[in-house]
Amino acid sequence: MTELEREVTPEQLAEVAERVQLIDIREPWEAAIASIPGSQLIPLGQLAASLEQLRGDMPVVLYCHTGGRSARALMMLDRLGVTGVSHLAGGIEAYSVRVDASIPRY
Repeated sequence: MTELEREVTPEQLAEVAERVQLIDIREPWEAAIASIPGSQLIPLGQLAASLEQLRGDMPVVLYCHTGGRSARALMMLDRLGVTGVSHLAGGIEAYSVRVDASIPRY
């Protein structure tokens, strides 16, 4: 698979979802309300300590509620030397509006 842009749109994610590791960096209470199918929850506060959970054989896409936390997480991973990571522009909110209306909005 070709490398993804650093910021992916909801539509782009929908096209490649089966070929990426999708990481939800929100808090557990948020994931209990809504999540993108196939994603793995690693809250932002635990991400740096959980790098071994990031697969090396496929691109990683981070997401949060509206995209702010995932953008910050991407910068943090850059500083730690982690490559092959993107984030979802607009977060799960945009994904729900533009791709999958069955995902609850909050």
